Amino acid sequence: MRVLMFGWEFPPHISGGLGTASYGLAKGLSMIGGTELLFVVPKAYGDEDHSVAKLIGASDISIAHKKIALGKLKRSIDYFEVASEIVPYVDPEDFWKLQQKRVSGKYKYVQMDVEGKIKFSGKYNQNLLEEIAKYAIVASVIAEDQNFDLIHAHDWLAYPAGIAAKEVSGKPLIIHVHATDFDRSGGHVNPDVYAIEKRGMDAADKIIAVSNLTRQTIIEKYQIPEEKVVTVYNAVDPQGISNSTISENTNKREKVVTFLGRITMQKGPEYFIEAASRVLSRMRHVRFVMAGSGDMMNKMIMLGASKRIMDRFHFTGFLQGPDVYRMLEQSDVYIMPSVSEPFGISPLEAMQSNVPVIISHQSGVAEILTHAIKVNYWDIDAMADAIYGLLRYPALHRMFSKHGKQEVDGLKWENSARQVLQVYHEVTT
Repeated sequence: MRVLMFGWEFPPHISGGLGTASYGLAKGLSMIGGTELLFVVPKAYGDEDHSVAKLIGASDISIAHKKIALGKLKRSIDYFEVASEIVPYVDPEDFWKLQQKRVSGKYKYVQMDVEGKIKFSGKYNQNLLEEIAKYAIVASVIAEDQNFDLIHAHDWLAYPAGIAAKEVSGKPLIIHVHATDFDRSGGHVNPDVYAIEKRGMDAADKIIAVSNLTRQTIIEKYQIPEEKVVTVYNAVDPQGISNSTISENTNKREKVVTFLGRITMQKGPEYFIEAASRVLSRMRHVRFVMAGSGDMMNKMIMLGASKRIMDRFHFTGFLQGPDVYRMLEQSDVYIMPSVSEPFGISPLEAMQSNVPVIISHQSGVAEILTHAIKVNYWDIDAMADAIYGLLRYPALHRMFSKHGKQEVDGLKWENSARQVLQVYHEVTT
């Protein structure tokens, strides 16, 4: 089976969970065998892992001598009239800088170089909506030139490309919902983004949600028939981390509690700082780390200063790749107090590093984890008590470290890929 897959990023050039999950699934499918992936991204850099998929950069495709069916394509992109700021799913550095941008479905001209190729930054900048529309144009050309059995589009940034490819080829479309604007916006949904997401869901033959939490949002908020939506949980890549981290962390004098993620409303960073303040009122030999970046960073620095805890608080900025695991190896407790988290891969990475985790009930990953402490994101006292307990009682820490590591070792991308493969067979038979 040949799959035309559209995403926005691919390792090592990733900004967060979307790229990690897309790559993990591609890797899982390659391990099973029987599928060939043509993975399209706006811009390919040349150092990506080509062993799991044939990577196609949209910026490398010439459209100069292609006859594009503008009538059909217009139906795919004519809802790109956006009169407000857009917040994409993952974007650690620049998403809060996005400016007002209008991309009209009526435009018929795109800027190309001498080879007839369209330039893409592949970033989340002020030209994001324009790049999404251009991505759909190139997708129609790729779909015309390539042979494949179905289309798989990851998240809203790639939905228009998936729709354009379906219009040209007539092949079934699967969209993979890693988040919705209800998660990103805290319920204050941008109507233009909602329209893009809704159009993708309506056009899809099948929808994959990363959790039952996300599945219910799709069914209830987007009026999608429940039989059209299936849940496939994310997983984590094995890292081969030794158990020495357990004794190393529990015996050191100063403890480290880590928040790792975008510093945005969705992730609940203010609850982490409030809980840190309560813990520090009970024990002083603790350092709190907020690893990440986002539009609320300055506000969180001010909040920490107002609590008079900045001498025990650290902001690292955005981390990725090996730096993530280096940070986790130094951590005694990991916490994800998300207000609305469709899934959440980072707790799995922490458990893999022998770090006990505290997660919110409002996260998709809470549906599948047993050996994790779960609290409501707003319950700061419960959060602080959980942190204190894991730091104060070594036996409790060892129990969650040991059993958490064993639990997460069973969450393999190959298993997730098998479920996705079943969805593939459903739409092609």
